[in-house]
Amino acid sequence: MPAQEVEADRSRLSAMLRGWRGKCPRCGSGPLLHGYLKVNDDCAVCRQEFFHHRADDGPAYLTILFVGHLMAPLLHWVFVTWRPEPLTLFTIFAVGCVGLSLYLLPRLKGAMIGFQWAKELGGFARGT
Repeated sequence: MPAQEVEADRSRLSAMLRGWRGKCPRCGSGPLLHGYLKVNDDCAVCRQEFFHHRADDGPAYLTILFVGHLMAPLLHWVFVTWRPEPLTLFTIFAVGCVGLSLYLLPRLKGAMIGFQWAKELGGFARGT
């Protein structure tokens, strides 16, 4: 895809979905993150710069919001329906909350960076 077509198509949804998958929001091919949460300085395929995108605490807040709103009603439903032992209930939901949090955090970070890229919300350029 030529660079002009890519720049003209800054669809929020497609950029966020590419970011969710951990791919460059511009080309969808290069990796967005390396390690677990570290953002690459640029895309290895299309050379789009990412060093100025800052997700800060947004992905963590969204992760807490989603995990809390999913697990709290589920916890209530399981307790009311089956009345498991407290230690069993705690163990299952502690593992579930940690697992879901670890799954969502890098994906939400990628989606947030994709949103920033689509809305052209980059921060400061290097050296300024």
